[in-house]
Amino acid sequence: MPAFNKILIANRGEIACRVMRTAHALGYRTVAVYSEADADARHVQLADQAVCIGPAQVNQSYLSIEAIIAAAQKTGADAVHPGYGFLSENAAFAQACEAAGIVFIGPTVEAIHLMGSKRLSKIAMLAAGVPCIPGYEGAEQDDEVLAGEAERIGYPLMIKASAGGGGRGMRLVHEAGELLAQIRTARSEAQNAFGSGELILERAVLQPRHVEIQVFGDQHGHIVYLGERDCSVQRRHQKVVEEAPCPVMTPALRQAMGEAAVKAAASVNYVGAGTVEFLLDPSGEFFFLEMNTRLQVEHPVTELITGQDLVAWQLQVAAGQPLPLPQDKIQLTGHAMEVRLYAEDAANNFLPQTGAVLRWEPALLDGIRIDHGLVEGQRITPFYDPMLAKVIAYGATRDEARRKLVRAVEDCVLLGVNGNQRFLANLLAHEEFAAGNATTAFIAEHFQADESLSPQPPSAFELASAAALLYQAGAEARAHQPELAGWRNAGNAPWRFVLKHGETKYPVELAVQQSGPQPRLLASVGEQQLDLQLLSHDGRWASVNIDGVRQRLAYYHAGQQLWLYGHNGNLELHDVTHEPVSAAGAAASGVIKAPMDGAIVEVLVSEGERVSKGQLLVVLEAMKMEHPLKAASDGVVRRVQANKGDQVKGRQVLVEIEADPLT
Repeated sequence: MPAFNKILIANRGEIACRVMRTAHALGYRTVAVYSEADADARHVQLADQAVCIGPAQVNQSYLSIEAIIAAAQKTGADAVHPGYGFLSENAAFAQACEAAGIVFIGPTVEAIHLMGSKRLSKIAMLAAGVPCIPGYEGAEQDDEVLAGEAERIGYPLMIKASAGGGGRGMRLVHEAGELLAQIRTARSEAQNAFGSGELILERAVLQPRHVEIQVFGDQHGHIVYLGERDCSVQRRHQKVVEEAPCPVMTPALRQAMGEAAVKAAASVNYVGAGTVEFLLDPSGEFFFLEMNTRLQVEHPVTELITGQDLVAWQLQVAAGQPLPLPQDKIQLTGHAMEVRLYAEDAANNFLPQTGAVLRWEPALLDGIRIDHGLVEGQRITPFYDPMLAKVIAYGATRDEARRKLVRAVEDCVLLGVNGNQRFLANLLAHEEFAAGNATTAFIAEHFQADESLSPQPPSAFELASAAALLYQAGAEARAHQPELAGWRNAGNAPWRFVLKHGETKYPVELAVQQSGPQPRLLASVGEQQLDLQLLSHDGRWASVNIDGVRQRLAYYHAGQQLWLYGHNGNLELHDVTHEPVSAAGAAASGVIKAPMDGAIVEVLVSEGERVSKGQLLVVLEAMKMEHPLKAASDGVVRRVQANKGDQVKGRQVLVEIEADPLT
């Protein structure tokens, strides 16, 4: 029987921290690996040992099989846990561990290879009698063949990266005219993300539920399923909410799907944790999508309703022990629900965010579990997926779990970078979701007009509170300079502040009614007046009484910048009260800037070229996704300031376009 004592976690972020938690509890030593960008990351701090495996770029660090094997050998790690993503479903990595005499905590090389290919796995599932979606899973991959197969399948159809996951390399195509462009984008994304541009085509199943079955196999031939998870609420084919059990599941349907999942796993002699994903259509018919040969991001909801630690199961199975429970002893109790906290701006088309985490305080509530890899002060870089944490709630009923999750999401303080908390909270509170009716079409059909998806101005309460904090910071600074204390050249005139949010400036006036450590102020914000008293502030939390209602506010103040944790999450305000008025106008609409830190994948125009509105100019890759940058108007390219392969900063000018004199 294989045995091990020290586990290297070949991953980063929240999943590395989560695996370490169970490994430490079971008495194992752990080794973290990290890129140069992650030197101060939480997973590095939690591990017993840590080894730097290369630069920030994933292909030189977290995807470097040689570097990870060398780190295991250097530290004496005799087992590797791959987490999810990166090399977790890479058969060559599992093979390299085996060749080095290191236990790979996962399935066999053969199972990873087969199930890691959507094309090959679908062929195998058809042979095993598992229901599958009609489509094309052939080896011929040129555009002409794919176009011909698309005509045979009919529209709408899905293009999927054979090696893909997380929505990358996946496109919905409604008509033939879109096909070749979408094939190109899907193939490029797949090649960049997974090292393979192989694609499959499938008939689009519209408005289904996405239901997956957690399976587990041991080295003694036993395979069980641990209920299902509903992952129907998705955006761009990426899961947003995961819950267990599925709101429309019946005992008969659960058994049918569970047995189909076990049949799929048994066909490849599966060992370890795996997930068999299905589409469930409104009629109750279900179709095999894919099998993930690893632990899933959403595994905590299964843990909460079964009372089992799935990472502990993984370690036991990898050590040669039998499964902890037979099928008839697995019980489902209560309801669990999970959302993913991302560094992204939902109000700006979910643009990934980079920058420093100035404040991070996860909500500590009964029935709430938060898996995260964050420490204050760390930088969110463009090199990795923007997921920061998972917020998971457990309740006796679905509505209890949902209600707890709304509060927990709203109470997780994240300052310095924008998060998607307001989007998540509003989605969870939506009546269609609350009723358990959400399908994969939920966001497109019911949530497109939500206020979280468009920029919202700061509230009068937030502006008044910010001005009060800035006023008091100034008063305390003056108190430490005796020559300035009590001096003001305008007598009792109101204090005037100009606070800038984005490109908009907001004037705020404060009339001081009582100074001192708890100042009372009358704030004027536009037409609104608020009676405000700053009761306390310690650099992290402020207690404010506004119009007789006390409220706590998380904040961070540095120089002329103030961050408040407000209704919409991270609110960054700049005190521009004393800035000189600029004579320069707004930037020309023809200036194309990088929306975030990232790498230039393609530059499709050259200087002197005439372009039209909507034309693709540059493709930027950041956080594993490609972002097309297009011309906002017709014109002539006057300057190109980026080249393929360049690493660029957010708001860096890439292309300048002048109005076309011929139009």
